[in-house]
Amino acid sequence: MRVLVTGAAGFIGYHTARALLERGDEVIGLDDLNAYYDPALKCARLERLRSCANFRFLRIDVADRAAMEAMFARERPQRVVHLAAQAGVRHSIGHPHAYVETNLTGFLHVLEGCRAGGVEHLVYASTSSVYGANTQLPYAETQGTNHPLSLYAATKKANELMAHSYAALYRLPATGLRFFTVYGPWGRPDMALFTFTRQILAGQPIELFNEGRHQRDFTYVDDIVHGVVAALDHIATADPAWDSDAPDPSSSRAPYRIYNIGNAHAVPLLRYVEVLEQCLGRKASIEMKPMQPGDVPETCADVGALERAVGYRPDTPIEVGVRRFVDWYLEYHHR
Repeated sequence: MRVLVTGAAGFIGYHTARALLERGDEVIGLDDLNAYYDPALKCARLERLRSCANFRFLRIDVADRAAMEAMFARERPQRVVHLAAQAGVRHSIGHPHAYVETNLTGFLHVLEGCRAGGVEHLVYASTSSVYGANTQLPYAETQGTNHPLSLYAATKKANELMAHSYAALYRLPATGLRFFTVYGPWGRPDMALFTFTRQILAGQPIELFNEGRHQRDFTYVDDIVHGVVAALDHIATADPAWDSDAPDPSSSRAPYRIYNIGNAHAVPLLRYVEVLEQCLGRKASIEMKPMQPGDVPETCADVGALERAVGYRPDTPIEVGVRRFVDWYLEYHHR
């Protein structure tokens, strides 16, 4: 297939593009290489993709309407994996406009391109953050998500609603994947594992918010990518059992689906740090901090729906995943 992957120089985008290329798909990678974090890491990922014969890169900002319209008309992708976004819960508090421009306006341009180009299936990134103030665990797609605690989460909830409207109006098959905390080689420098590793190696203290009582559904990137690719191959369809008197928010009479994609296990943050210490052979100096605005104490995914739909079964324990990250980090930084 000819697949457009937006955010292809990003963490999950890079790994997804590689998986598609390795199975023989043609990949059009799109990214704007912005400076939210060090563009050198994005360029290093991109260089690895450029070595593949079936990969082409386009430097485009998804918020640029004219460029996106021209790209869709010229490239005519069959399917789209939309991973480009302004990420980060805490960053959204101080930089709200970036989230509206990229996550809302940019997503509209993707939807319009898919509609105009007759794209067979749109798979897009949502987030576990949409569960917001919900406290019933594990999170299930049948739960309501009307109480986001950050603008980032609100933009992702809006993406789900926008996708449904296009699925209903134009029969555009759309699948949203609610990512839980993803980690692994080539990860984002603003994520905890990358930050903790850098600070421990530098002899600096690490900060644990919520006094270290957080629990997270840490999910290894290879498990995530297997789910993304499987979802791309499984085109969203209308749910014949959908009941408007008791509406299931994860499906519809339109070709629209929402799935959690995580590891299905909540791991205490202190255990995560302990595994990292073991892999690095060093102890961390820890500073306990209070809960941050927009944060939640625990996340855990019910992934049963995605398992039933595409056979998704994450199987990488943190002991294996963190070791792989540390090995990559040390090699990448020549340590």
